Amino acid sequence: MHQGFYFEEFSLGDTFRTEGRTVTESDLVEFVTRHTYSEPLFMDREYIEKETQFEGPIAPALMTVSMADGLSILSGIIHKTGMAFLWMEMDVKAPVFIGDTIHVEIEVIEKRETQKPDRGIINFRHRVLNQKGELVMEYCVKRMIRRKK
Repeated sequence: MHQGFYFEEFSLGDTFRTEGRTVTESDLVEFVTRHTYSEPLFMDREYIEKETQFEGPIAPALMTVSMADGLSILSGIIHKTGMAFLWMEMDVKAPVFIGDTIHVEIEVIEKRETQKPDRGIINFRHRVLNQKGELVMEYCVKRMIRRKK
């Protein structure tokens, strides 16, 4: 993987797009089981079809944001330059279903220097879209990013 961008190399408005990732039933089962999300909305097809407006299981929002942030990390933009995850705010816009393919558009929306000369803070807006181009989630993340020496 290539070296990520240093604090100085990011500019307001810079936008990056990740690769896509299809959500599988195995992903859902593993996440729900591993994190004890024993909610019928995620695993009980009969309940979902009879008691909700959905036609099948949906991915928990925390699963979606985990997958999306994983795609963001795989993009390489902060590879070896990211120092810390500091803050996040998330807004769920629509459900993600088994079989959906998501990708992330990442935009630099704020950057500020710190008192320490080896780092800065960048606020990124992540827009998670499905294969139809529909916005399913938006979240902002503040990260500490290494500066050039």
